[in-house]
Amino acid sequence: MTMIHLSPVGGDEPTAAELAAIDAEWPLIEAELDLLNAQIAVISAGPEASVLDTRRVRRAERRVLHVTRQLANRDPETQDAA
Repeated sequence: MTMIHLSPVGGDEPTAAELAAIDAEWPLIEAELDLLNAQIAVISAGPEASVLDTRRVRRAERRVLHVTRQLANRDPETQDAA
């Protein structure tokens, strides 16, 4: 006997434009995930975090900034209206 009642999920599928917008932002998502992983490694290492660990965080931060600038500088005509 199931006590959890789930409502049906709406059948709305993402449009091609929405999928394209996600694909366009994927490099930023990936860079942010890399930054998060580097930060987790430093936090997990605690006082034993190495110089290399902190360098990975700085490198990941720079990559996030770089990708963010690239996305901000895209040609507005190629962007879909949100």
